[in-house]
Amino acid sequence: MDIHVSEYEGSFPNHKICPAGNFPEFAFIGRSNVGKSSLINMLCHRNELAHTSKKPGKTQMLNFYRINSQWRLVDLPGYGYAIVSKAQRKTWEKMIQDYLVLREQLECAFVLIDSNVSPQKKDLEFINWLGSLRIPFVLVFTKADRSKPEEIARNVEAFGKAMLETWNELPRQFITSSTDKAGRDELLDYIASIIAEVSAH
Repeated sequence: MDIHVSEYEGSFPNHKICPAGNFPEFAFIGRSNVGKSSLINMLCHRNELAHTSKKPGKTQMLNFYRINSQWRLVDLPGYGYAIVSKAQRKTWEKMIQDYLVLREQLECAFVLIDSNVSPQKKDLEFINWLGSLRIPFVLVFTKADRSKPEEIARNVEAFGKAMLETWNELPRQFITSSTDKAGRDELLDYIASIIAEVSAH
């Protein structure tokens, strides 16, 4: 699958007022400095579709993009690093949780992990929370161009080992780079396979 048309549909403060319709939705989430906006722009071949920022915490609402008039990409606020008040953080957490738990159109969450660092507690806690609620997700390791391949492989393996302390098996994993477009085809093909499955039912 390729993306020919990507349209920004709006930013919403809670799941109840998000766009209607039965388009399958794929949510992207990760720590605030994981390169989420860059990955979304890379997938969509659009430099400024999702706004990138050197200051973490740029995404503050549920940002909806309609793709090829077939599905929606949902950009969720990052977790963990944004410099915001405790009250603001609570508001974000509720918004994210309500969307992930209650949004019927959600097919899969793409959890972004920085491939250049060792396993982070916040990532593992978030993944365990998703698992406890049986929310389908895959892991997307980002920024793979910033370290040597063997270092990336070590970090990915270490993350898997850390997960297996509480999980029986690992979810699907993708290794990506927004700079050299690594992993783009694999991610889009995976989304296409889920859309085909949904359409068949």
